[in-house]
Amino acid sequence: MEKQEPKGWNPYVAGALTGLLLVFSVWFTGKYVGASTTFVRSAGYIEKIFDAERVKNLEYFKKEVPKIDWQFLFVIGIFFGSLISSTTSKSFKFQGVPTMWEERFGPSKAKRAIVAFIGGAIAMFGARLADG
Repeated sequence: MEKQEPKGWNPYVAGALTGLLLVFSVWFTGKYVGASTTFVRSAGYIEKIFDAERVKNLEYFKKEVPKIDWQFLFVIGIFFGSLISSTTSKSFKFQGVPTMWEERFGPSKAKRAIVAFIGGAIAMFGARLADG
């Protein structure tokens, strides 16, 4: 008997629900759902622990004070939401690298790390360039 692969959520349903979340977020709060600013603020928040004076003097943090706000909680919610989604759909598994990613870039951890870093940097640059 062949083991059946667990089925995740339908991507069209998940996408539609995400779209509705965005519409309701703007409708009720007047704010767009986003995460890029939270990552920058988190870096500042962590750096503040080690060198608060430096963070205070950085031009960016004069207008964007590192703080825990609704966006920070939204990012935490992304983690817990995906955990709940994967466990309820029985598709959760501990896996360092997705199978498709390993097939595409090979067994070299260094190569995959470099490609992931470059991709993340490009995505973050684009998100910041577009003001979130």
